[in-house]
Amino acid sequence: MITVEEIGIEKSQLVLDMVGKLLDELADDQSAHVFLNHDRIRHYWEQNQDRFTTFVAMGENDLPLGMVTVIESFAIYADGAYGVINELYVQPEFRGKSIGKMLLQTVKEYGSMRNWERIDVTTPPGEKWQRAETFYEREDFVHTGPKMKFLY
Repeated sequence: MITVEEIGIEKSQLVLDMVGKLLDELADDQSAHVFLNHDRIRHYWEQNQDRFTTFVAMGENDLPLGMVTVIESFAIYADGAYGVINELYVQPEFRGKSIGKMLLQTVKEYGSMRNWERIDVTTPPGEKWQRAETFYEREDFVHTGPKMKFLY
């Protein structure tokens, strides 16, 4: 049986491990490993516990199958509070088994409880990631435009 649980910072290592795998998949150069500063991440997680939430899909024997992180934001254009999915990852051997859908449904229910007006997500560009984009479209997400970033 698969369950989806909200987890806190006490299980941060589990989340950091899966996000590391996600970032490895997203890296253009497969030899480029992204090194996460675990202490820094835990510090910011602790500072933002009221807005940052993580859900993990667990299988038999507490095997983590996938996870999603979401943070609450606010914008005038959104007419108030809304959620942003920052990371969603399902272990490769469990993809296509509706685990991502379960995680996303949990986020939708959580957002409804928090009176969010919307949930935003960004998918990587390119044909390689079309499956992710199709997944979100199937779950009633719509395109709102490209995303940009500034790095320090």
